[in-house]
Amino acid sequence: MNLYATIILALGMSMDAFAAALGKGATLHRPGWKEAVRTGLIFGVIEALTPLIGWSIGIVASQYVMAWDHWVAFFLLFILGGRMVLEGLRKKNADEPLEIPQRHGFLLLATTALATSLDALAVGVGLAFLQVNIVTTALAIGTATTIMAATGILLGRFLGPVMGKWAEIVGGLVLIGIGGSILLEHLNSLA
Repeated sequence: MNLYATIILALGMSMDAFAAALGKGATLHRPGWKEAVRTGLIFGVIEALTPLIGWSIGIVASQYVMAWDHWVAFFLLFILGGRMVLEGLRKKNADEPLEIPQRHGFLLLATTALATSLDALAVGVGLAFLQVNIVTTALAIGTATTIMAATGILLGRFLGPVMGKWAEIVGGLVLIGIGGSILLEHLNSLA
């Protein structure tokens, strides 16, 4: 795989993380560089590890991973997104003061990152059949995801105040939409 193909793959793999981080950033109270870098690194490391894991699984279990990765991603993102929507709806009462967090917990970010990176796991399985330097490819994917997720958090900083209490609802709907698109993309490829 040449440099251009690697860059395109890395950017493609990081788009879900960007969208999820944008929603996460919109629900925080003025996230700064420190939170953006923290979130970016969590997403980036997980996104870099999943193609390595997929590549390692490779030929042995490729049919099982590729058969279920879209369902796992869909359910994880649906649950996380649904939780965000419910939290946003609970804050709908105008008399209720909004409690806007300064940062998201590690487990929430790691789960979101894992859910958005399951496609990279499947890509890693596919890369096992090609003559690819998987370490370089995984590092490219992780780097692109770190940058895109950090950018998403920072852009979310500006969207959050504009969207107000609806930011969490929209962020949850974005996660559900990402999960749905992963599932639909796979189901369409079967047809």
